[in-house]
Amino acid sequence: MFRDELKQPLRKKSLSQRLWAKRPSLLATAYVLTAGVFLAGGGWAIRQPMPFAGEPVVSLTIPAAEEIKTASTDPAPAAGNEEVADAAVPDIDPNDPAAQAQPPPSEDASEQQFVKSDDTIIVQPRRSLAPAPIDAVTEVSTWGQLPRISKTGDKPSKVYARTASLNDIHSDQPKIAILLGGLGLNKKLTQRAIRELPGEVTLAFAPYGADLQEQVNAARAGGHEIFLQIPLEPIGYPASNPGPKTLLGDASDAENIDSMRWLMSRFAGYAGVVNYMGGRFLSMPKALKPMFAELKSRGLLFLEDGSLALSATEGAAKAANLQVQRAKTVIDADPSPQAISNALNMLEEEAKANGIAVGTGSGLEITIDTLKDWAKEANDRGIILVPVTASFQGRLG
Repeated sequence: MFRDELKQPLRKKSLSQRLWAKRPSLLATAYVLTAGVFLAGGGWAIRQPMPFAGEPVVSLTIPAAEEIKTASTDPAPAAGNEEVADAAVPDIDPNDPAAQAQPPPSEDASEQQFVKSDDTIIVQPRRSLAPAPIDAVTEVSTWGQLPRISKTGDKPSKVYARTASLNDIHSDQPKIAILLGGLGLNKKLTQRAIRELPGEVTLAFAPYGADLQEQVNAARAGGHEIFLQIPLEPIGYPASNPGPKTLLGDASDAENIDSMRWLMSRFAGYAGVVNYMGGRFLSMPKALKPMFAELKSRGLLFLEDGSLALSATEGAAKAANLQVQRAKTVIDADPSPQAISNALNMLEEEAKANGIAVGTGSGLEITIDTLKDWAKEANDRGIILVPVTASFQGRLG
């Protein structure tokens, strides 16, 4: 026990008393200990091997393969019996898109006898689409590579589409499909759209950009399905000119088909086409007839972008038995954050009333930013985002 300093004010303190008086506070001691724990833990963590850092990982145990015995007593085919041996090998059509995705059969059957257990599966945050072109749905012509229906009946509209899950398609929740056009002209904005927008957002590329096939395949690798923008004659042409090879209402069928095939040959990998402008052209059934017949023969879809109040699209499409869809809302007709948000809210209301709603927009920086923020919260409100091709399901074609 320490002495009373009032009774002995001149007494010199001992060493232990002086050290006790200078002891650190409990709070400072706690800070030092906590910092030491964090530093030691961090040093340990950075030395640990993390081969899948940044990727969602699922670990599971796969049971070893078991030998399966059957009741068959038939002997194995004798060596040299080509007919029997050939019958066991199925024919593979090299033009079948599905066959292109299948790995070649292993020559060593013993390789299929064992399964490694305790494997790790990396779950991709985006579902990549195969690079284009795919040979089975590609025609080499004097214009370049054009889409076609394969020998087995597969259409580019299916082969190049991003498949929506059946759970989403048949869900009672409201669904929204959005297409952004004008991609490929500005590489920086195109890369932002590919990287920052959900894979369910469909991207439409203009036919005039540089390195279009490279950009399209980058978008497909990011999970986005692709449409091609076709420039159509607007009201006021040529003062208002969409670009070279614009399809014109008064041009001959041969001239428009020639222009159309040139436009379609700029890149491969699109499931359908969407108009760029076209106020006059889309009001002329006679001009639409050969265009829709060409799209039908090549297994493509047609989307009208919703920028026109009236058009002859639906009537001409029925005559050609072509799958068409008409967007109801251009989300960035007024390119301001508030106006785009209001347009997206209108799409939500339409989707709740009709089950699905289709909107279009342009690859503007403000549109990309606003759409990205909206998409993050849409799922929490019960909205399902689907690719544009999903809106065509159940229609004629």
